[in-house]
Amino acid sequence: MGGKYKTPMLDELEKGPWPSFVTEIKKAAKRTEMADDELGQVEKSYVTKRGYWKHGGIVGVLGYGGGVIGRYSSLPNEFPGIAHFHTVRLNQPSGFFYTAESLRMIMDIWDKYGSGLTNMHGSTGDLVLLGTTTENLEVLFAEYSSRGWDLGGSGSAMRTPSCCVGQARCEWACIDTMNICNEVTQYYQDQLHRPSFPYKFKIKVAGCACDCVAAIARADLSIIGTWKDNIRIDQAEVKKYADAGMNIQAEIVDMCPTSCMSYDGKTLKVNDAQCSRCMHCIAKMTKALKQGKVKGASILVGSKAPIVVGSLLSWVVVPFMELEAPFDNLKDLADKMIEWWDDNAKPRERIGELIEVKGMRPFLEAIEMPPVPQQVKAPRKDPFFFWSESDFN
Repeated sequence: MGGKYKTPMLDELEKGPWPSFVTEIKKAAKRTEMADDELGQVEKSYVTKRGYWKHGGIVGVLGYGGGVIGRYSSLPNEFPGIAHFHTVRLNQPSGFFYTAESLRMIMDIWDKYGSGLTNMHGSTGDLVLLGTTTENLEVLFAEYSSRGWDLGGSGSAMRTPSCCVGQARCEWACIDTMNICNEVTQYYQDQLHRPSFPYKFKIKVAGCACDCVAAIARADLSIIGTWKDNIRIDQAEVKKYADAGMNIQAEIVDMCPTSCMSYDGKTLKVNDAQCSRCMHCIAKMTKALKQGKVKGASILVGSKAPIVVGSLLSWVVVPFMELEAPFDNLKDLADKMIEWWDDNAKPRERIGELIEVKGMRPFLEAIEMPPVPQQVKAPRKDPFFFWSESDFN
């Protein structure tokens, strides 16, 4: 098994200091025809500068509309091993925590029914299994589900929520990201497995503004941990940083996006009323600065990669929300957002694009959220004054 094809162009990608996906596919090709034929087709694509993958219709498992992405080769006679090459998404554990035993079990099943290739992880969050056939989908799912694993989201559905490791390993996590992610995942099971939305809807949970899951750039609903009281400062530790050679003025004060900090060579001060809680100073001076004690989350909406409209970063809807299990206030807000979007969006229109078209006013009215200055995305962009019929009577 393996080595059927000469791959001079792909071989170039193995050169240099970095790990190569080509090397990993070659390893899998020693065991499976699918991986071997994939090497051949990708090499052909590099030579001809054409892609040979196609979507040939919807495939799935009984009772689920999401979780499997149908993929076929347009050259099945030349590369029969990848005539079918469906992608399966497994719903990852919160924070991406696995045991070695669980990973071996996942891969043993995948080697049995698929190509053996994986993507750890997709940008949505799922553990992505690359390459299996239509006839193997039901039995593959049966084996995974019998061991407690579920499919993730795909298509015009709630995509699999994901989060950073949060309080499990990070001292900066202002919220229990893993608990929030698990609660939201369980709450939206029907919407995750049975696509019924205008397009995809992603939820990501970050414990702080360092945003290790890139929620602000990749989620329709971004939940980002923050605090609302004052940054705690240990001036003795500030002095140690200065004595060790840190240029506090240049590296900390001048880098503050809201210019809320000052340093006179002895004392570091923060105007907390102007602080945007971006975490830069805390991340640079970990021993001298700490977050406040009153912790919760900022709720943002609307980020996406470019498809219909260009890429968007999410913007603030709720500057501060307390989040305590079972997070009913968060679920209620998300439900209102999704309902408005579902009622108004065109096919393949994300919620951020819809807000760009209709404006923040109807969106805020629909989710029953009062306008506040933090919601202004750009100066002079959003007119936050609401008039109703009763105002003129």
